[in-house]
Amino acid sequence: MPRPKRKTSHRRKGLRSAHDALKAPNLITCPNCQELTVAHRVCPACGYYKGKEVIAEQAEE
Repeated sequence: MPRPKRKTSHRRKGLRSAHDALKAPNLITCPNCQELTVAHRVCPACGYYKGKEVIAEQAEE
């Protein structure tokens, strides 16, 4: 298996890994309950998605 002939410089290593940083999730407000939720997911607070109730609300004890 071939081996590198020269050491990878700090700059080249940095350019290669420049896109590896973690990004914050894209949060939107739920149109039903106004809670922050991740886009294109069922709201964990109210159970609604696209204006329809997908998950029935659980009775709180």
